[in-house]
Amino acid sequence: MADAKTLIVPKGATGVVVFADGSAVFGRGFGAVGDAVGELCFNTSITGYQEIMTDPSYAGQIINFTFPHIGNVGTNLDDVEASSPYALGCIVRQDVTAPSNFRNVEPFDQWMRENGRIGLAGVDTRALTRLIRIKGAPNVVIAHDPEGKFDIAALAAKAAAWPGLEGMDLAIEVTGKESRLWKDGVWKLGHGYGLNEAGEERPHVVAIDYGAKNNIFRNLVQAGARVTVLPAMATFEQVSALNPDGVFLSNGPGDPAATGDYAVPVIQSVLAADIPVFGICLGHQLLGLAVGAKTIKMHQGHRGANHPVKRLSDGLVEITSMNHGFAVDVDTLPANARSTHVSLFDGSNCGIELTDKSAFSVQYHPEASPGPQDSFYLFRKFVAGLKGAVAA
Repeated sequence: MADAKTLIVPKGATGVVVFADGSAVFGRGFGAVGDAVGELCFNTSITGYQEIMTDPSYAGQIINFTFPHIGNVGTNLDDVEASSPYALGCIVRQDVTAPSNFRNVEPFDQWMRENGRIGLAGVDTRALTRLIRIKGAPNVVIAHDPEGKFDIAALAAKAAAWPGLEGMDLAIEVTGKESRLWKDGVWKLGHGYGLNEAGEERPHVVAIDYGAKNNIFRNLVQAGARVTVLPAMATFEQVSALNPDGVFLSNGPGDPAATGDYAVPVIQSVLAADIPVFGICLGHQLLGLAVGAKTIKMHQGHRGANHPVKRLSDGLVEITSMNHGFAVDVDTLPANARSTHVSLFDGSNCGIELTDKSAFSVQYHPEASPGPQDSFYLFRKFVAGLKGAVAA
């Protein structure tokens, strides 16, 4: 890592990551030209890079992929979690090669360029990962200039001026803007996403979208629900007007305490009305806040597709997909909330359930198919407990 005072841009370098202290890591830029400021985090997944880049939970973040071969299967129209990418950019070890997959539509570097996302290749991503593990997730600027002209001091100042994710409400920026009936079913090879033919007889789930991954809604449909999606700012009156049998709290980006300013009162009203609740990731954290617990910013966060989580009820270990930089502080849980899951990496809380209400949540992503189906039971558990549910 070069120091700003003695910095010389290496020959052939067309991309750079600049830290707030002026230190920098150079490489070969790809994708869009320009720069972007955000939090640098790492993801240990060995597949699913397109889903990761389009996950709204990554808003405000730049992803350092530990797996060296990112982009080798290209991109397609199905492996997306939202209509556009939300991660600001990514850092990879090897140059993006020509795609080799029968589902490819266009190369990853072209897809990045068309979607205004900056990439940096030729970097020791494992060294960056170790840096994050030691010092925590830093604020950085990622930049790409085909001519290799960088004002490092200006980029460092931009990184230093960015306030960071703590205290930042990003859910309001990534949420859908209108109420909508969810249409897609789960994906099948050769068929794509089937249409949601759910009739009025199915239990009705109102999903509050704080930056949701689309596959969550598809799995709720697969579990037997009829799903209506509302924006993050939806009021309790708007929720109750739809006569839900259950309310789902989605994942999303940013600081849960900031989003909680408007989300927590709604969730508290839902609980007071005895409407069953299920939350994932940010939704899990918001449920915790709604019952009086606190959330904390993690040192490095959890991001990857192979995180072991222990289910406390029977000791079973689920292999999970995670993407979060905040966590529920288990020591602040009230008497009517019990911890149900725990990370085997660091002991952090990964699930809660209320003892006096039909409400539970998990920190991880069961819809992301890690395991690959270790955690699908959570969707079935939620829908099966709703009024009008038909036994599987």
